[in-house]
Amino acid sequence: MNNEELLKENALLREEVEKLKKQLENYNNSRKTYYENNKEQVKAKAKEGLKKLAEENPDKLKEYRRRAYLKRKEKLNENIKE
Repeated sequence: MNNEELLKENALLREEVEKLKKQLENYNNSRKTYYENNKEQVKAKAKEGLKKLAEENPDKLKEYRRRAYLKRKEKLNENIKE
């Protein structure tokens, strides 16, 4: 490939990146407005999911909570070190 072909390819890839960034921004904005408008429903579904998990598989719930605790502890230690 010569220099001219590389420049053309670079320009095409830059255009594609910009197009994808716009699509991602639109997607994120739509999801954000959805959660703002349906905040209570989303929270209710999450609570139902946790209750169902607690009934069906309490060991899995313990595992999730332990992992969350360890991550919080790790972040706290990182913040203290900085």
